[in-house]
Amino acid sequence: MQLSLAPIPYFWPRERVLSFYREAAAWPLDCVYLGETVCSKRRELRGADWLALADELAAASKEVVLSSLALIEAESELSSLRRVVENGRFRIEANDVSAVQLCRERGLGFVGGPSLNVYNPRTLAMLVEDGMRRWVPGVELGQALLAELLHAARADGITLPEIEVQAWGRLPLSWSARCFTARAFDLAKDQCGFRCIEHPDGLPLATREGEAFLRINGIQVQGEEVCDLGPELPELAALGVDWLRLVPQAEGMDAVVTRFRAALESGSAPERLGAVNGYWRGEPGKHGLPLVPA
Repeated sequence: MQLSLAPIPYFWPRERVLSFYREAAAWPLDCVYLGETVCSKRRELRGADWLALADELAAASKEVVLSSLALIEAESELSSLRRVVENGRFRIEANDVSAVQLCRERGLGFVGGPSLNVYNPRTLAMLVEDGMRRWVPGVELGQALLAELLHAARADGITLPEIEVQAWGRLPLSWSARCFTARAFDLAKDQCGFRCIEHPDGLPLATREGEAFLRINGIQVQGEEVCDLGPELPELAALGVDWLRLVPQAEGMDAVVTRFRAALESGSAPERLGAVNGYWRGEPGKHGLPLVPA
């Protein structure tokens, strides 16, 4: 199995993003995903900046994939997406069917991102025919459901893409046209003041009883738990998973990458440092273990 670094889901200041990826160039990663996947209003980095970072990481022997928005709402966003698809150098992670369509029209192979809805072999086969060469299943597809889907696809003679599973990080639960961060501060979405930049790991949301529950990240909602599939590495390998995806966090990401690389090289499953992924086990997420400090 190989290691990938997912796109940063949060809104960080420009210099923090640049510093993060320049450090990541030295980490034992095989692939780095770059780009904004949550909100088109986040413009600390422009298209040229992402491409410059991509060149730096490629020079450091990393595969680079440019990620698209998970929710396309405006013609301006579609125009930006076309420019990303037509970059001419780097593969695209299609997180919206619009990106799939643009890649298909141009005959470009792409990575199917976790926000695409793929729940049966026929959908998987259609996307493979469209050019999907790697697939990141949605986090709601646990071990049993993913195994069943892959088994059915093989039985139907479908050529499977590479499989990439999120092995570390908070789970994305939903996207919406409404900005939850703006709403939390009683602001209109178009006058949000970019408040999400003040919360580098998302805005914590507790229940009325004071229990940590969710993270608000602009138009995205995440689970509170930092989920860890490290101890499940043997079953991931048995399932035929090709890639382990690690989702960036504000602090300590180098140690996370080093831990997973050491586990892959030793062939042994590490002790659990994050919470149990309830989705993976087919159980409620709140049956997980204590949280990793943010």
